[in-house]
Amino acid sequence: MKKIKYITLVLLGVLSVSSCKDYLTVDPLTTVAQPTLYESETGFKDALTGIYMQMKSTQLYGENMTMTTMEHLVSSWETDVNSVGSNLNSFNYTDAQVQNTFEGVFGAEYKAIANINAILDHIDEKKDVFQPGMYETIKSECLALRAYCHLDILRLFGPIPTNPTIGNKLPYVTHLSTTPNAGVSFSVYQEKLLKDLDEAAALAQNVDPILNYSLAELKDPGPAKAFYPSDYYLAYRYLRMNYYAVKALQARAYLWFGNKGKAYECARVVIDAKNSNGTEKFRLGTSADLASEDYAFSSEHIFGLFDNGLFRRNDALLNILKRGAPVDETLYGKTGKDIREMNGLWKTNNATKKTALYKFKVKEEASTLKQIPLLRISEMYLIAVETGPQAEAQQLWDKFRIARNIGALALPADAKLLQDEVIKEYRKELYGEGQAFFAYKRVNAPRSMITFAPATAIVNYLLPMPKTETVNLDR
Repeated sequence: MKKIKYITLVLLGVLSVSSCKDYLTVDPLTTVAQPTLYESETGFKDALTGIYMQMKSTQLYGENMTMTTMEHLVSSWETDVNSVGSNLNSFNYTDAQVQNTFEGVFGAEYKAIANINAILDHIDEKKDVFQPGMYETIKSECLALRAYCHLDILRLFGPIPTNPTIGNKLPYVTHLSTTPNAGVSFSVYQEKLLKDLDEAAALAQNVDPILNYSLAELKDPGPAKAFYPSDYYLAYRYLRMNYYAVKALQARAYLWFGNKGKAYECARVVIDAKNSNGTEKFRLGTSADLASEDYAFSSEHIFGLFDNGLFRRNDALLNILKRGAPVDETLYGKTGKDIREMNGLWKTNNATKKTALYKFKVKEEASTLKQIPLLRISEMYLIAVETGPQAEAQQLWDKFRIARNIGALALPADAKLLQDEVIKEYRKELYGEGQAFFAYKRVNAPRSMITFAPATAIVNYLLPMPKTETVNLDR
């Protein structure tokens, strides 16, 4: 039995894959030890906290889905010969270590979904145990987290969105059940995911404190402060799946599904969000942030995970996740101006000539900046630039570029050339965050677009389904 904070969950779910490649079943066989877990508001809160803890595990967003595996797929780091990383660089999905890695990711995502569904299966029948607004908050977070995990499963293991009939069919799991969940079509998966997000947004839009308080106020709650909640569970909303995170996730999802109008609409909700004093809710990072060693631009984080161990793990990661090629030239064009190349985000060891990314370097262990960004405002700008009307797109493009100190620049009139420019910025902007592979896959980018990809690599965006027939979701 595994303890997650103060809760005890026994999730003996089983993923089973039939012999037919396009047919996947997810068979939870799940039991939850719940005599008291779902009898109180505290129990639901603790269960949800456990899910956030799962998500920051190294199998998911603590490493594999952000800094390591997903970045190896786009050759972000130098690797040893015949290592997992080198095989990922070459899109060699037949390597045993690569298969084990993806089996771990696949199982961990569905394990998180199983725990989310355990909450959702009980929350409506226990609605009367919640204080005002808390039922809506917890249910909204769960629905959106379920969509978040499912979207990443689809983006990683599913088809290229412009050709959705070729590739794996995946299950969209909405309940704990002993009945196997078969893979569904791309369109059905899309419908279920967007439905979860619509409901999540509707639940949060009238109760989430992030609508009425700034990030600074939410970080500093108290009796003599601007934000003094009746329940401190409502503080630090940028570290939870808040209302604006739902809208940002909608923008990301609509972009993946090819609905540019809705992607732009949702991205603008986040971009245009304002505090009571008229300042931006989420602002683009600047050189001043880098000067204060806020390399991850925390002001941009719409949703992230707090990882208290990031300080202790970072030095080890910096020793592994490096590049030998001149990053300032190959990645940024050696502008001599771009704050991402000039202000300490990358640092080169003079002896080894290796360059390390300091994005997740935390100044001190007591720092509150130990955050892994999962949704950030810069991505919303890039989505809006790609999908918006010409005049608005140009305005946002200029604002984004000026924040990076590279000046305004006219967008290409041709839609494909514009998209190519945006994809280049995904690579520069979200390095180390696991998003570049998805950006390349969405547009079926050729190898020549993938910065640092080996000349011998044969690009393959269609990952095979994990081969093992059963994977325990929790032991």
